[in-house]
Amino acid sequence: MGFLKRILGGGGSEPADAIASASAAAVDDDAAERAHDLDLARSEQDRLDELSQRQLRYADYAWQPPKQGGDRRADDEDATTDRG
Repeated sequence: MGFLKRILGGGGSEPADAIASASAAAVDDDAAERAHDLDLARSEQDRLDELSQRQLRYADYAWQPPKQGGDRRADDEDATTDRG
């Protein structure tokens, strides 16, 4: 945007203080978000007992039975029998 202003004769470039304050605000926002996430994690840890925490931690590794009925369907041709 500043490039177009300089070419078209618009006002001068932005002061360095404005740029520095904008980047500092972005860093402050990131730090505040990280602090909020940590606070949420701590409150979640306090809310759940040890068993619930373990269940959530290992939920991805839990075994689940295959879906009922399997992959074959009634109209699939049976490879073991010969229709002829």
